[in-house]
Amino acid sequence: MFDFQGGCPCGPSSTASSAPEPEPHLPSESEESDIEIDQDGVIEPDTIEPQEMDDLDSIEVTEEMMDQANEKKVEAIDALGEGDLQKALDLFTEAIKLNPRLAILYAKRASVYIKMQKPNAAIRDCDRAISINPDSAQPYKWRGKAHRLLGHWEEAAKDLATACKLDYDEDASAMLKEVQPKANKIIEHRRKYERKREEREIKDRQERIKKAREEHARAQRVSSSGFLFAFGGKRPRPSLPFLCAAGFPGGGPAGMPGLGDLLKDPEVLNAMKDPEVMAAFQDVAQNPANISKYQNNPKIMALASKLSAKFGAPPQP
Repeated sequence: MFDFQGGCPCGPSSTASSAPEPEPHLPSESEESDIEIDQDGVIEPDTIEPQEMDDLDSIEVTEEMMDQANEKKVEAIDALGEGDLQKALDLFTEAIKLNPRLAILYAKRASVYIKMQKPNAAIRDCDRAISINPDSAQPYKWRGKAHRLLGHWEEAAKDLATACKLDYDEDASAMLKEVQPKANKIIEHRRKYERKREEREIKDRQERIKKAREEHARAQRVSSSGFLFAFGGKRPRPSLPFLCAAGFPGGGPAGMPGLGDLLKDPEVLNAMKDPEVMAAFQDVAQNPANISKYQNNPKIMALASKLSAKFGAPPQP
């Protein structure tokens, strides 16, 4: 009947809105970055220089071009053996231009980029090689090494493991043994914070549900306690005169708008002299849920509707 939430009509009505719910706590970047991994051997990323790769797909490769590409590849391998990295790089590039659809040429050039400490360039060549032949182990091996140079431990472990699965290589296996523990450490670290986030989300959800249920129950109590005027959100003591009025028909305290007019209403005054009405009011004051006992009592509900209209609260159906 009366929705005097958080206060009594004897004093100022509570109009302040509920305080906003605090935002769920999320781990800060420093929390999620709290992991130490040995970065020995990690280098600064290189700037990838443009290469003539996109236009090579349209080239029609002849048998003669294939033979020439193989010759360039042999020369490049020889130059690589002699330690002439730039010459080897140039020769592999010439071979690629002659036969751009041979995956091994990109993998070989990627190996040169690795030796030249250009991991990003190597990754680009390996990506190209894998797109041509995803079952070749060499591109995965060199891309794994490139990721290792950049400190991309998870990517390195994944590529090196794939390389060994496709074609076991002792060099790739040795590097895999180096990077796998670091990758595992990162994975476990991430899982730990994912678990924490999930636990926080579950806890926050449970809190929201709990608050919603409490609010619903409170609203139900307020809705069903049309005769109850709450004092600061607390149930009035049985010894307090009902309706915040001292000997109600005789008058009420200041700060209760409309009370003076209400006390002049003969219907209200007569009703409050009725022992049955006062008993009902006291009953509901003690337990708001007891209002349900009087839903079919026209005398009680008529007065309740009148009071509700007077104080601006809509009567309950």
